[in-house]
Amino acid sequence: MNLDQETLLTIQGYAKFFITLFVFIVFYSYAYSIYKRQKTGERDFEKYSDLVLKDSIESKPLEPIRE
Repeated sequence: MNLDQETLLTIQGYAKFFITLFVFIVFYSYAYSIYKRQKTGERDFEKYSDLVLKDSIESKPLEPIRE
């Protein structure tokens, strides 16, 4: 199968577009799921953002340990 350079560049262009589209959809799906879980109260992401500022060896765990 002989493909000329123009055909290879066209295939490469379509591949880049669809990979970018896929990454865009995955990222925004993840961002929406975080937003939805925060709004419904399933998980509080605010306490995780404070973890960087208030981290010490004496800190208590953010969530109880599940067994």
